[in-house]
Amino acid sequence: MRAGWKMVWLAAAICAAAFVAARMVVPDVVPVGYAEEPQSSWTVLTAFVLRAIELASGWVGAIALAVMCGAWLRARLRGAD
Repeated sequence: MRAGWKMVWLAAAICAAAFVAARMVVPDVVPVGYAEEPQSSWTVLTAFVLRAIELASGWVGAIALAVMCGAWLRARLRGAD
């Protein structure tokens, strides 16, 4: 069960790191190529990659948290019998 919680916290840490990196490296850049003023391609691509990492790790963390909460609840219900 400890490995599952490690996965939850690791995914949360990666999500937070990608969020902070995106705000520090490419502030005010949208990960879409269309904007009011032209943006260099490296900033758009970097913002896209960081956002993809952020969203993927967020989903992994959410799924791992749901599985771990389900396992915890199952263990509590079996212990009540």
